[in-house]
Parts: sequence; C-alpha cells; structure tokens
Amino acid sequence: QVPLVESGGGLAQAGGSLPLSCAASGRAFSTYYMGWFRQAPGKEREFVGRINSRTGYAYHVDFAKGRFNISTDNAKNTVYLQMNSLKPEDTAVYFCAAADIWNMGTVKYWGQGTQVTVSS
Repeated sequence: QVPLVESGGGLAQAGGSLPLSCAASGRAFSTYYMGWFRQAPGKEREFVGRINSRTGYAYHVDFAKGRFNISTDNAKNTVYLQMNSLKPEDTAVYFCAAADIWNMGTVKYWGQGTQVTVSS
C-alpha cells in the first residue's frame, strides 16, 4: 500500500485561489506518475492533470489550463494542485492519484479526497 495523504481544500469564493497538497511515500514518488482527479456531486470522477516528478513535465486538461497548476517538491515527496480563478463549477471532491502509466488510465493508488467548495 502506498499512502497518499491530501491536505488543503475548503471554501473559496469565485475568482479566488486554493492550494491542495498530496504527500506520498518516497516509493510512490520515485515509481509512479502522480495526478489529480475530481468528482462533483452526482457526476463521474474526471481527470484534472498529471505530472512526471522525474522530469517536472505536467499535463492539464482543457478546463484546468491557465487556471490550475500541478507541481512537485521532490524533496518533500509532495505533489501540489494550485487552483486559481476558481469557478462554482470547480466544486468537487479532489483526489490525488498514483499510476504506473503516464496516461493514468488505471490508477493504482488514491488519496482520501478533499472537498473544495466554490461559492458564487
């Protein structure tokens, strides 16, 4: 088992910012690709973006581009999701994930999830 422990989240106003963090074990960070997903009430879980901690290359889906940024602090084995220009439709539970494959089609480990609520 590879623990992924998330922190951050909470309540923000539209247009505001929130940072999320996900602390992983050393093995997870060096072995897997790390990413973020979210799940809004009554909706399917959707992919937000991913990062290769070894190269620093990050990919963000269209709704996240220009507003969200995924980064890592390898010394702390931590992956971050900085969310800016938040919209009410960003309200969801956000999950950190670790996967063997870059496209993260199959996630091997999930974080516990952290609630993000954006008010209009």
